[in-house]
Amino acid sequence: MQILRCCFGDLEQALRAFGVTREALNEQGDGLVIRRIAEHVARSVHISYAVVLALDGVVDADGRLDMVNTQMYMPNDFVAAETARFDNLLFGASINPYRRDALARLARVKAAGAVLVKWIPGIMAIDPADKRITPFYHRVKALGLPLLIHTGDERAFAAADDRLGDPLRLRLALDIGVTVIAAHLAGAGRNEGQSNYERLLPLFAQYSNLYADISALTQFNRLGVLRPALTDVRLEGRLVYGSDWPLQFFPLVSPWYQWPGIDAARLKTIGQIANPWDRDVALNRAMGMGDDVFATSRRLVGQYLVGQ
Repeated sequence: MQILRCCFGDLEQALRAFGVTREALNEQGDGLVIRRIAEHVARSVHISYAVVLALDGVVDADGRLDMVNTQMYMPNDFVAAETARFDNLLFGASINPYRRDALARLARVKAAGAVLVKWIPGIMAIDPADKRITPFYHRVKALGLPLLIHTGDERAFAAADDRLGDPLRLRLALDIGVTVIAAHLAGAGRNEGQSNYERLLPLFAQYSNLYADISALTQFNRLGVLRPALTDVRLEGRLVYGSDWPLQFFPLVSPWYQWPGIDAARLKTIGQIANPWDRDVALNRAMGMGDDVFATSRRLVGQYLVGQ
């Protein structure tokens, strides 16, 4: 059960989100989780493909994986192999740039079909503004891989250095020309007395290679960000869809958190949608998400949670 050795305080609830039990996972292996994701996507009306994200760990001073300080580790090889079994899943890689062989790993994940590289700086101990990782940025750019970086505070894990989620730390990668997707639109937390969301917004006018995903913005701790973001002219053509799976199943997410902005009858209808992907899309659409969000997603990574 290595891929679920992670943040979730209630492991059983996390497993239910994937549609598996602890017993089934022990019997059939971690691949069962990936299969369940593929099955949910296959039954969706609105989602055709999903990117399944690997997650690298903390790296020690010698450039080697430090499992003692790693809260969650989802290996690239595992995700690449399992997603390759399904036509509706894509491989999202994760590489800590402080690894001794980080550049070689980039070449391998690209060859394995990766459509992006994911970081959560606050739990991976990555400083996006560290000039020592400039060669990594140049290689990511050369390979044409978008870099999906968590921005804002991180509360899904036991501990995180939220200073590393400051959106202004993205400027080094952006200056080099890397396509950066700011995960969660920096919708939580503050740095230097300013909300992370407000710190991120001016960067869109400065960098045409900056995008953001809207995952997690229906969660209770990020209320008030999504609706204005969807009508902000600075963000036109810059937003992509993300689900933050499996946190839709946790108490952080409920359609009713959006009342009275959405009328009760519509919220009730949304809440009764069985498929989790379709329920999430319906809630986002009720808040104003248009087809352009899916179109931008498709343009960035080919089929990044593509909407039909």
